[in-house]
Amino acid sequence: MNDMKTYIETLGQKAKAAAPAGAALATDTKNNALAAMAKALRTEKASLLGENAKDMAAGKAKGLTGAVLDRLLLTEERIEGMAAGLEALIELNDPIGETIAQWVRPNGLEIARKRVPLGVIAIIYEARPNVTADAAGLALKTGNALILKGGSEAYYSNLAITTVLRDTLKKQGLDENLLQFVESVDREAVSILLKMKDYIDVVIPRGGSGLIRFVVENALIPSIETGTGNCHIYMDQYGEIPMGIDIVFNAKTQRPAVCNAAETLLVHKDIAADFLPPLAEKLRSKQVEIRGCKRTCSLLKTAVPATEADWETEFLDYILAVKIVDCFDDAVAHIARYSSGHSEAIITESYSRSRRFTQAVDAAAVYVNASTRFTDGNEFGFGAEIGISTQKLHARGPMGLNALTTEKYVIYGTGQVRK
Repeated sequence: MNDMKTYIETLGQKAKAAAPAGAALATDTKNNALAAMAKALRTEKASLLGENAKDMAAGKAKGLTGAVLDRLLLTEERIEGMAAGLEALIELNDPIGETIAQWVRPNGLEIARKRVPLGVIAIIYEARPNVTADAAGLALKTGNALILKGGSEAYYSNLAITTVLRDTLKKQGLDENLLQFVESVDREAVSILLKMKDYIDVVIPRGGSGLIRFVVENALIPSIETGTGNCHIYMDQYGEIPMGIDIVFNAKTQRPAVCNAAETLLVHKDIAADFLPPLAEKLRSKQVEIRGCKRTCSLLKTAVPATEADWETEFLDYILAVKIVDCFDDAVAHIARYSSGHSEAIITESYSRSRRFTQAVDAAAVYVNASTRFTDGNEFGFGAEIGISTQKLHARGPMGLNALTTEKYVIYGTGQVRK
């Protein structure tokens, strides 16, 4: 325990010491480093795939689900996506030093509100090696120091990616301690990390509801709640059936193990008989299990009865809860009760209905006639993302560059004193 505390505290001290230099980096310096990091990932592709193979073999031996293994898997295409994500950050404006607002008071004081780094960020995440590169790039571009604590399932992959990126920082003449990785798989490391308020300014959990809840409840450091996605799609009676089938199919099956995948489908009773059977037929091609209310089960003989827990669950798998509702207000009420505040969608051709939905539903992202799978930093034009915030303070929704900054006031005077 003492050795672990010393180890984590040392990481915190190194990050704290590196942070001021990171905050002062010129934009060109950061962009050059990002380009070099992207190149290094491509150059080391074979070794990264080799380390990922160790994680995949261990995951299969542990009996991890197919959905979790999909999140864990690295391919040449996914490594290229990580590299491209770093390069995309180069094209984005550097937020650090941006003057958000500026004004002059009657006494002559010139006041400016400027964007600055948060300082030291800790990210705790599960089975997603791409997060390692995304987070590193975002932290560098925003001048923050970063401590990563990945899940044990992706240990070799995360360590390999971090090593490549740290080596690149060093070759670029930067402090490699701007990026650090907790090499211990001991869960106690997380508990200790959450108490390091002298060194860490904010902690961001990315993973399942259990991890997020643990971080929020145990951190002495400010935390940003992210990720849990009990996402709903409401098929309104004024929705187009072919469009609705395509959207639900995409939102559920395109990548079911991610937080913006749909978990519950609500269907207006007037359209259910025409909509659900062809949808179920298409979902069957992906072996999606439908857990339905009584009316759903009467329409779909392949559906199994839903329990109360099913409405509350983020399945992250090929499972879809389906409920037939009597009216629009019933759909909104169901979402209000069970939503995690991530992403919610309506399929409708009624303008007034879509307006009511966007106003009444409280979530980070609210969609009209589009898949919930678009709640993503890249898809929103932010480049890579640090996570999807489901809380309301500081940041909400996909967290790009601006979400990793805070503000400070800079005041210029000519000798003014307060009377």
